[in-house]
Amino acid sequence: MPIVQQGSINTTALVVPDLYVQIVPPQALALNGVPTDIVGVVGSASWGPVGQPVIVGSMSDYAVAFGPVVARKYDMGTQVATAVQQGAQNFRCVRATDGTDTAASLILPGVDVIFTAAYTGSLGNQIGVALANGSKAGTWRLTVTLPGLVPEVFDNIAGTGAAFWLALAAAVNTGQGPQRGPSSLVTANANGATAAPAVSAYAFAAGTPGTDGAANVAAATLVGVDIAPRKGMYALRGQGCSIALLADADDATQWTVQEAFGLSEGIYMILTGPAGDTISNAVATKQSAGLDSYACKLMFGDWIWWNDPVNAVLRVVSPQGFVAGRLANLSPEQSSLNKPLYAVVGSQKSGAPGTGQASSYAAADLGVLLQAGIDVIANPQPGGAFWGVRGGHNASSNAATNGDNYTRLTNYIAASLAAGMGQYVGQVINADLFRRIRATQLSFLQNMLSQGLLGSTDGSLPFSVICDTSNNPPTRTSLGYVQSDAQVQYQAINEKFIVNIEGGQTVQVAAQVLPGTPGALAA
Repeated sequence: MPIVQQGSINTTALVVPDLYVQIVPPQALALNGVPTDIVGVVGSASWGPVGQPVIVGSMSDYAVAFGPVVARKYDMGTQVATAVQQGAQNFRCVRATDGTDTAASLILPGVDVIFTAAYTGSLGNQIGVALANGSKAGTWRLTVTLPGLVPEVFDNIAGTGAAFWLALAAAVNTGQGPQRGPSSLVTANANGATAAPAVSAYAFAAGTPGTDGAANVAAATLVGVDIAPRKGMYALRGQGCSIALLADADDATQWTVQEAFGLSEGIYMILTGPAGDTISNAVATKQSAGLDSYACKLMFGDWIWWNDPVNAVLRVVSPQGFVAGRLANLSPEQSSLNKPLYAVVGSQKSGAPGTGQASSYAAADLGVLLQAGIDVIANPQPGGAFWGVRGGHNASSNAATNGDNYTRLTNYIAASLAAGMGQYVGQVINADLFRRIRATQLSFLQNMLSQGLLGSTDGSLPFSVICDTSNNPPTRTSLGYVQSDAQVQYQAINEKFIVNIEGGQTVQVAAQVLPGTPGALAA
């Protein structure tokens, strides 16, 4: 009794009399959406791999991977920190340098064994190494420390002379088994050492210092290169980011480069103008740069006063992290308009905290910015006296596509279809294939409807999918083409809420029964 997978035998050409059991795989008609909360951040740091995306879920994760927040321009940690305060908790972080970054190193005095920090950056200057007697008699223990991290202990290293130092280097570089892997802080080079070990402790600060390579970082540095090995922004390719920013990259010549990347990857790029910008200059700069796309959200150069908890200083930072973090913490059909932003102390427009100045945007100012496709963080909001994004718009001049919700929902639907519909490539073209393609898309859209991502004002179905002979004639299918056409109506955002009230002693009010009063049901 042969047991076979469906499609592995020709069931119209069987010769041997027998029972044939075919395993029919379940039809995959369900399509799960892709995450919309992943934020890509590119910037400088004092530690960590360069040009490699690292998953970060919290500020403690960030500190382990890249070191502390640094109070300087282009700092990646600053943007991650402000985004975390808005509720974001899923990042892909890419460190960028100007190419001058170096790794700290230490040569043990009198021994010549070389320890080198695992990564470039000034944080490596705080590494310490210590030799002590091991747990077993006649052995040694090496401890590697970095403030804020759990010490790495390599115990029971045996041997004498050159053999000992080779064993120590092997323990550091390759580990001591499944329970003590290689060091994530340093590498070691025995360097031909033969001297006897001694109880000692040394700090990397006494050796060759590491440098961050951040002094000459610019917006172009953060953009990086799109050839292997990719660096900067291009290292975010294929990482599933729905939102991304280049920390403090206020150079307008790099805006359209980010736009092109956002369009190709389906990423909402959060841009910023320079700190202390003027409205007239911002409008002229955007026009000169040729930026007009739903793929980007351009924030006005009214930077934010923020209490830096790591460096214990009040400083002005780019609005990008606040906006990216808030969007990541919203469902894709939502707008950033009128949603509270947290940890905002003030803005350049509102004046430095403690000065007594309290300036806000006039309606005319906001009109000029929003009409030009430039958004801004401001206080008050339509919902009250709190800080938030004032427009909820992207950089497009097209009223049909200039909302946050258009960019994020379009990217979400496209990415979800791209991730799940490829299963139908290579299958035989027939009526059953058309049915399954249509059913999969309809199921996905119906799930969006049931969860409130889609809807309509009159209760009608806000989507349709066509995949049959009407859009797949034999002249096309015979060449291997299959086409599915879907239409999806998005929910609009209430941006201009008009409440009419007519009052006066001559007003005639039609009789009404208020809910909850006697006679309400009869009415």
